Amino acid sequence: MSNTIACNHAAIFPACRRLLADPQWQEFIAFLSPAENPAELSGLLADPAATFPDAPVYLADLARLELALYRAGQEGASLPAEVEQRTINPSLQLLHSSFSGLPALLGEDGGQPVQHPEMILVWLDPATGTPQAQAAAQEDLLALKLVAEGIEPRQAATLGELPVGVVLATLERATDKGILLAPPSRIRRDAESFPITEEVEPRFLSAEVFTLQWHITQVCDLHCKHCYDRSDRAPLPLASGLAVLDDLLAFCQSRHVRGQVSFSGGNPLLYPHFLELYQAAVDRGFGVAILGNATTKEHLLPLLAIRKPVFYQVSLEGLAEHNDFIRGKGYFARVLKFLELLRELDIYSMVMLTLTRGNMEQVLPLAELLRDRVDLFVFNRLAMVGEGSLLESVPVAEYRGFLERYVAAAQENPDMGLKDNLFNLLRAEKGEPLLGGCAGFGCGAAFNFVSLLPDGEVHACRKFPSLIGNIFRQSLAEIYDAPAARKYRAGCLACRDCRLRSACGGCLAVSHGFGLDVFTQRDPYCFLES
Repeated sequence: MSNTIACNHAAIFPACRRLLADPQWQEFIAFLSPAENPAELSGLLADPAATFPDAPVYLADLARLELALYRAGQEGASLPAEVEQRTINPSLQLLHSSFSGLPALLGEDGGQPVQHPEMILVWLDPATGTPQAQAAAQEDLLALKLVAEGIEPRQAATLGELPVGVVLATLERATDKGILLAPPSRIRRDAESFPITEEVEPRFLSAEVFTLQWHITQVCDLHCKHCYDRSDRAPLPLASGLAVLDDLLAFCQSRHVRGQVSFSGGNPLLYPHFLELYQAAVDRGFGVAILGNATTKEHLLPLLAIRKPVFYQVSLEGLAEHNDFIRGKGYFARVLKFLELLRELDIYSMVMLTLTRGNMEQVLPLAELLRDRVDLFVFNRLAMVGEGSLLESVPVAEYRGFLERYVAAAQENPDMGLKDNLFNLLRAEKGEPLLGGCAGFGCGAAFNFVSLLPDGEVHACRKFPSLIGNIFRQSLAEIYDAPAARKYRAGCLACRDCRLRSACGGCLAVSHGFGLDVFTQRDPYCFLES
């Protein structure tokens, strides 16, 4: 062995050291001296019981494991900073052990290995650079085989008669574990529109998830006074919907991101083929969420049999009287009852409020009423579009004060979320870390999400007319890369050099509702002076 190894036996073999008495440890070191690689330890300690009568029979395998971990740490610099395609972690080693349970001995809690063959993975965590060891699960070996042999996920799904989402999830878990390396997301902010300075946090510049907010039907059981689109659009054929999901999957794979489908409407549960689309989205490995109306347990149980949604969002517009004036008589009570059902079924619940002049003073009382009834309460400012143009927006001069009162209340109510991008103006003044705002990246219009309507129209944001293509005539990739989408993604020219740009950008829909040019005039509620 090298001098480095010879000088650090206790550091290299800590588990072995704990197991061996001092005389045995000295003999163990003597046996190690000629060994040049982990495999040789098996020969040197082929019969530990004969060599060390009181030592565990698994000593040789444990020593090989510890030496492999040490050598993985020594070779950490060989990990690439980025890869072009999904690749096996070059530090990965596969060790054949005659005993199962050896990795548990590496910790202080220990364990008792069993004589049963096991494959052990040893690798460097690409995020931390620390050596890892774990028994290889069948899905780990499957992921390694797919990448080593260049088998495409769809091909593997067909061969195994599995939904492709199962294969993709297997690859993603192996990547999250670090035994596979994946290319970085190609959903990235354009440096020309989002100048990268020391104040810009990298987390705001690259998205790992792309969301399709899919309005699958215009049919709705409510007629809200602020609805931004009651137009009569052609219904969505199921075959076209399935093709959309395939296109979304191809887009997400090409951009190296995970996909999410947020089903909306109208009321998405009123779409006649909703269960088929929901199942198809799950089969393709997408996260699924619902933005809809209160419903019954009978409607939710079939969804839970497929997969629990990431969240279920409903809307309230103030306290009971005002809400029912906007959304219909009795709806407030329906929602409160529905929130109890979501909690019973362990479904993450969200309540969204559209902020207007008429309900501004009811927001904090409503948030307090919802405390412990909802997982997250947030608001969006009114976009004076469609029927929403008949309502009044919050007076601009009063908005900062409202945000300050909301922030103060949120410090005492953990269910209150800070969604509006302009909360970052207050945080910046106090030197607090910026938040992701509306979409996790400030304004995410045509960046980490797009909105799809039943007739195939794709909009940068659903809250105002922002047409960027039609998915029945173009692929999502073509729409996303086209000039129209890039223009919305770049946001407002007036915000271009703002130090908060990466986490803010105001709200284009609000600006549109005020009759402003969303590409040149900033959000009218912005109170940042410089």
